[in-house]
Amino acid sequence: MNAKSTSRRFYRPVGQPNLWWPILLASLAAAVSAAVAQDRSQLTVDRIFGPEEEFKAEDWGPAYWLKDSSGYTTLEVAENFKESGAAKDAKTIKEIVRYSPESGQRDIIVAAEHLMPRGQTKPLPIEDYAWSDDAQRVLLFTNTRRVWRKETRGDYWVFDRRTRELKKLGGDAPPSTLMFATFSPDGQRVAYVCRNNLFVQTLDRLRITQLTADGSATIINGTSDWVNEEEFGLRNGLRWSPDGQRIAYWQFDTTGVREFRLINNTDSLYPQVTAFAYPKAGETNSACRLGVVKASGGRTRWFRPSSDPRNHYLPRMEWTKDSRRVVFQQLNRLQNTNQVLEGDPRTGATRVRFTDRDDAWVEVMEEWRWIDGGSRFLWLSERDGWQHLYAVSAANQEVTLLTPGAFDVIDIAGVDEQRGWVYFSASPDNPTQRYLYRAPLDGKAPAARVSPEDQQGTHSYEFSGDGRWAFHTFSRFGQPPVIELVQFPEHRVVRTLVGNAGLREKVAGLKPCATEFFRVHLSQGPSLDAWCIRPPDFDPAQRYPLLIHVYGEPAGSTVVDKWGGETFLWHCLLAQRGYVVVSVDNRGTATPRGRDWRKSIYRQIGILGPADQAAATQKILQERPYLDPARVGIWGWSGGGSMSLHAIFRYPDLYQTAMAIAFVADQRLYDTIYQERYMGLPTDNEAGFKNGSPITFAHQLKGNLLLVYGTGDDNCHYQNCEVLANELILRNKTFDQMAYPNRTHAIKEGDNTRRHLFETLTRYLAVNLPVAL
Repeated sequence: MNAKSTSRRFYRPVGQPNLWWPILLASLAAAVSAAVAQDRSQLTVDRIFGPEEEFKAEDWGPAYWLKDSSGYTTLEVAENFKESGAAKDAKTIKEIVRYSPESGQRDIIVAAEHLMPRGQTKPLPIEDYAWSDDAQRVLLFTNTRRVWRKETRGDYWVFDRRTRELKKLGGDAPPSTLMFATFSPDGQRVAYVCRNNLFVQTLDRLRITQLTADGSATIINGTSDWVNEEEFGLRNGLRWSPDGQRIAYWQFDTTGVREFRLINNTDSLYPQVTAFAYPKAGETNSACRLGVVKASGGRTRWFRPSSDPRNHYLPRMEWTKDSRRVVFQQLNRLQNTNQVLEGDPRTGATRVRFTDRDDAWVEVMEEWRWIDGGSRFLWLSERDGWQHLYAVSAANQEVTLLTPGAFDVIDIAGVDEQRGWVYFSASPDNPTQRYLYRAPLDGKAPAARVSPEDQQGTHSYEFSGDGRWAFHTFSRFGQPPVIELVQFPEHRVVRTLVGNAGLREKVAGLKPCATEFFRVHLSQGPSLDAWCIRPPDFDPAQRYPLLIHVYGEPAGSTVVDKWGGETFLWHCLLAQRGYVVVSVDNRGTATPRGRDWRKSIYRQIGILGPADQAAATQKILQERPYLDPARVGIWGWSGGGSMSLHAIFRYPDLYQTAMAIAFVADQRLYDTIYQERYMGLPTDNEAGFKNGSPITFAHQLKGNLLLVYGTGDDNCHYQNCEVLANELILRNKTFDQMAYPNRTHAIKEGDNTRRHLFETLTRYLAVNLPVAL
């Protein structure tokens, strides 16, 4: 009996009861658990995802450089409370510690015992913090609540280091309703958002001035709507002028944007419904505009950058250093033109300072770096076929290329103006790795690598403001990260901040799985980067089932030479049980292989990627005879879930099993900003939207399919799962489905969720992609 018929034999159609199914799964799980219970070299789902978090990395941070770069601070567990009656809360009781980068001197500068509000018996549990420019006051963020992806709503307290006073902000505002509290440049006031309005509060007498009064369910001041937060990371929507006199802010008007509703059936007797404005591809967007108001109150002056505020995006904004202008980026709706505009806060007039264009799409410049006293700014552009770093004159738009060559600049890491250098991430020779380089700000010399030559893998850096110090994180595939403090320009390691010794020891004690990075050379098309994990006792004379891990869309990549955390460990678990696990980056993924590589997917999401993946899978099967072509599975999350559906629907004779998590079944069901950036509008790319949607090909399903979704997913909606299930039912196709009540896109909320999810995936593979025939 071949593997495919074995798989079908173990499969049962949805809705048909069969008593042996739960008995078989329970027996398999019990047998595996018993076999590895005493063997610490073997991985289990419980060891990876269970309550003990056995493979968790060391906690560190959040750590921030002080504005003058004289030191850095971090949150640390308060030692004084470890042995007290509050021992059970010891992990949540923290204090702020300052370190000198040169000497390593450690000073507790905000002690936990000073963070006890009057009448309370234990300190505030700090989620995050922010310093005033002079580091004499600190904002403490606590009692937080999640707003979509992030914990951005909560309570704010201010602690004054000189007087040791602890004050709560917000007056009589209800608990957990303040957002994005931000110090004024002089540290004497704080601006924040509460219930979609903007406020300023003094820190001496706690006097509150309300700056906007039109905030409502549809008018959003000082933060953003759902889609701009999700796709542009736009959350904190207020900016103090450097002189502290005015505040620039975003306003979104969601009137006319159709609402999506999430239904919570489990937390009360009757369903709770959450409604929010969510513009799906081709639908009406929020109206977005930028304005400036005096910090003392008054009328807002609005900028007028375009005639149609519903068909542009304003993803980034900041003040010029002299407080005389506001500079912001404006994208058109198709996102193929990004203009840098300068606005006059006195008149609202704007003028274009720089324009970046592309035939496909342009990227937002995530963070402006001003140099030469604010007369030039740094910009990343793909205008010559590679993503390069340019210096742009704010006066006349003169552009100077700083990083010539056939390679991509991935991001800007830091600037050292005193020495005339800009630091950036790149990997000219290996797109699966990341290294630090530097180039002169005058563009008169070539870039040079700074990361150590003997550390092959992925490096990332968080620089101090003066460019002399950085937190350096280094890891490799299968090797947990190490965080060091390094000094520049020599890249001298000063000390290790996080060694992850315990985690590294546990990983080293596992029965090793062979890993390799390689390239798949397609007969028609480019070579694709890939990695492979093989069983510890690998025998090339045997036949192994193949599991593909895929993402495949422009927002990310899977083939990167760095520590992969829980997902990597789960892949190793599968390899220990007899699977070969492979991942391939198709064209269009976010890898540093040039503009043509990334933009080739334009208007072809769900079309080019699946074709590349299928061609790569066929090539791998041809070149690796130890892989069984009758036992090929694929799994992925979000865009990877959509790719997994495409694989089993469009190539039913190649893939026998697919597990699709939190996918988009029909591209018309996803949001405007993401989908239109890569596909255009549904009205001008009708064929692309249809052929790029997995549901179009659902009638071709032959193999085993598991659909997994969180019913509270505000990003990719559970609607996707239901419309696909309807289509499969219509076509009389059998499939399995696992719904996680009220879980979001991450499917991690609630006790035991992650363990249950990966137990489900592991069992599904054991039955439908068996190791033993």
